[in-house]
Amino acid sequence: MDMLANLALGFSIALSPYTLMLAIIGCFLGTIIGALPGLGPSNGVAILIPLTFTLGLDATAALVLMTSVYYGAMYGGRISSILLNIPGDEPALMTTLDGYPMAKQGRAGVLSSFPASLLS
Repeated sequence: MDMLANLALGFSIALSPYTLMLAIIGCFLGTIIGALPGLGPSNGVAILIPLTFTLGLDATAALVLMTSVYYGAMYGGRISSILLNIPGDEPALMTTLDGYPMAKQGRAGVLSSFPASLLS
């Protein structure tokens, strides 16, 4: 039963409004950083590390912010590779092969968002 109590404590911390707000802010900042050609997820996290010290975040909040920045930058790297044919990081390199020709055909939304791919 002690394991279930610890699991419930972890979910209560992860789903608190403050932690969810940090995750949303981190994903937004990461998407902006990832959309810039040449800046990848690791660079985005390195750029925003001083922000965690400036805000005086505890360890849990800082980890949530940094991982959401990393995830947002992984998604944002696809924007420049699909629309500009410039990969922002190594994983986005293969997206340029399929994404840019589809964007030239007017079908960039199929690759860039999951709900749009369900509609077409």
